[in-house]
Parts: sequence; C-alpha cells; structure tokens
Amino acid sequence: MQQLLNGIFTGSIYALFAVGYTLVFGVLDRLNLAHSAVFAAGAYIAITLVTDAGFSVWLAIPAVLVAGAILGVVIERVAFRPLAGRRDAHFAGLISSIALAGIFIALLQAVYGPDRHQFPFDALPFTTVSIAGAQATVIQLVIVAVSVGLMVALALLVGRSGLGRGMRAVAENPHAARVLGLNVERITWITFAMSSALGAVAGVLFALNVNVAQLDLGSSIELKGLAVIIVGGMGSLPGAVIGGYALGLAEVFAITFIGSSWKDVIAFGLLFLILVVRPNGLFGGRPVREI
Repeated sequence: MQQLLNGIFTGSIYALFAVGYTLVFGVLDRLNLAHSAVFAAGAYIAITLVTDAGFSVWLAIPAVLVAGAILGVVIERVAFRPLAGRRDAHFAGLISSIALAGIFIALLQAVYGPDRHQFPFDALPFTTVSIAGAQATVIQLVIVAVSVGLMVALALLVGRSGLGRGMRAVAENPHAARVLGLNVERITWITFAMSSALGAVAGVLFALNVNVAQLDLGSSIELKGLAVIIVGGMGSLPGAVIGGYALGLAEVFAITFIGSSWKDVIAFGLLFLILVVRPNGLFGGRPVREI
C-alpha cells in the first residue's frame, strides 16, 4: 500500500506535466519542447515567492499558475506565431521551441546561478497521516489534490465550455473553424497559456516533493512526458493522465522490488510493451486527433 501511494504521488506530477504537453499537440498539432523549461521555471518562481516575497506555499501555487500562463503566451508569440505561415511550421516550431527553452534556462542561470535552491525548512508542513496502514505527508496529499483538481477542471473546460468547443473545432480542422467565425489566434494563445500553466504548477509540485530546484529539472522529466503522451495516444488527455500514473507506479515498484538502477529500464520497457500491443497508444485508435 505504501508503494502504491508513492506511485500515485509521483504519477500525479507526471500526469499533470503530460496533460500540459499533449494539450498543445491535441489542439494545435504542435510539439512544444519549451514545456520542460517552464516546468523548471515554475519551481524557481515558487521558491522565490516563498523565500523572498513571504508567500505561503499554498499561495505560491496559484501565483505560479498565472506566471506559467504568461510564459505560455510568450512561447506562442515568440516561438510559434512568427512561423505559422511556413510550410514546415511543425518542424520549425519544434526547433524554435528548443531554442526558446535554452533561453529560459540561460535566464534562470543568470538570475539564480548554477546552484540548487530549496524551500525554507519552516515553509513546508511535515505532518503525516495514515491511509490504510501507509504513511503520507500533507505535501504529498496536496500534490495529488492539486494535480487531480487541475486535470478535472481542464476536462470540464474542454468538454463543456464554449472555449472547449472552440478548441475541439480547431483541433479537428482549423481552416473550417476560421470559416465558421472562430478566433483561431485567440484559441491558440489561450491553449498555450493553459498548457504552460499546468507545466509550471507541475514543476512546483515536483520541487515540493523533493524540496529542490535545479537548472536541469525539466530535462529529467521531458523524455518521460513525451513517452507518456505517446503511450497514452498523441493528443489524448485521458491517455496522458493514465500514462502518467502508469509510469509513476512502474517506477516506484521497480525501485522497490528490483532496484533503483533498473527504474527507467522497467518503466520504459513497460511503456514499450504497451506500444507493441497498441501501436497508436491506449487512446490513439481514431485517425483524427482528439482532446
């Protein structure tokens, strides 16, 4: 039971990160590789707000949500919009987002230096609660609650709101959506803002879990996020959620029963086997992209 809970805590972070990743791909058919830099920036911003601005950890999370949304708009305006009219816009945008990610990391290094940063010791609650004989900290419960809450809110927005209907229309056919009078540019930047907001909060939750922020924080999760959205089905939000939790559980149980050095072998091996059985991913059976 303890390892199951640990896997859920880790999987919640992976799922939230992957949902932000796949949101842009599912709606806009763009792969934003600056997402990992936003993940790292979210952790640094939260630590700065708590350490220097006197924010509580709980207030820092919504503040980072807003900061992440702003970064998403910057990514859309700088890395993707200028290339929208090119024939190779997909590939050019991918390369441009890598370059922008490098700029973000360089800016973080210029401001914070190369050293690790941590939350103040007295800023984190260390109270534990017992769940079915297993122990969980308040921080871990907050990680799950925030992750699940944001993913449910996103699902409701995409599925039931006017903005969500517009996003699904753009995902299906952006040219037809424009003909029908939808403001595709507005939907585009809102999608990037929502995606990066989720990625930034995922970075905060990861930093809370391990109480450390460092420049390569996003690099450690970027490959896992890509693996999750591929296994879940490119562009599928439910697939990203399930894939994230599957990866988190696989890692924890691999560490427990085999050893930490085999963690990635077992986790990615399991994901590889899923793709052998379902080449299009768990929820990628339809020929059209779906969100």
